[in-house]
Amino acid sequence: MQYIQITILASNTMYSLETFAKADLYKCSVALRNLEYGSRTMEDTANRIVRYIYDNFLDPRTGEREAALVRFFKTHPYRELSHRLQGQAQSIVQGQYISPATKCLTLLATAGEQLQWNDRRRSMGHQAIPLIDEDFVRRAPMILQLIQQFGLDVKAVIETNPALITKSPHRAFNVFHIPTALNSPYIPGQQEFVVPYRVKSVLGFGGMLPSNELFAVIVFSKVFVPVETANRFKFISAYVRVAVESYSRNDVLIPETVQS
Repeated sequence: MQYIQITILASNTMYSLETFAKADLYKCSVALRNLEYGSRTMEDTANRIVRYIYDNFLDPRTGEREAALVRFFKTHPYRELSHRLQGQAQSIVQGQYISPATKCLTLLATAGEQLQWNDRRRSMGHQAIPLIDEDFVRRAPMILQLIQQFGLDVKAVIETNPALITKSPHRAFNVFHIPTALNSPYIPGQQEFVVPYRVKSVLGFGGMLPSNELFAVIVFSKVFVPVETANRFKFISAYVRVAVESYSRNDVLIPETVQS
């Protein structure tokens, strides 16, 4: 399977989300930036990125992976999704009309403890989330927090008119940080996910691509992530963007007919 092949690309470098130092920051940033080479699509690179983070952030006391789950999302126009992904988006809004230009928060890559968490096509309810309007986003607490903590306006993220987007000021890179995941109103699935998988903190990093699409890497950590670590991932966001920004919309997702 694809994610097993990706593991070979990761180095043996070990980091910790609890004690992520400046030396780790530079080493990790360069490693993530270089994962672009040899990739044919943004999805290829995104898979390598989440696998690198999942495999190389380890508890120094036990050697166990510190992340329960790592995911890479990007907004993508509904009309450019596959028929299957459009169906996934429709199932979320239960038949409500989705315009062709609607941006969907699309899962490009995933790595985690459960087998199904290593294949984006097996994700339940997160493969393509249509951001149909501001009201919909404001009723999705985790998505809303991510956008707001990135320093972005909801309208700037969901806007489909490029002329309006370019006039909207936004920060290039930022982080999304929930230091205490347990009982957080921003993290759904408390009893189904947070508690059984011992998720202590959530860390996200990303920003806007030159195409005016949002990208975000989200790490569900089994160790406490201090604010110092979270802030350092702003720097990493810039390197990840460089790794994925060169792909056109036609080179974002691996065509599903040829996926293994």
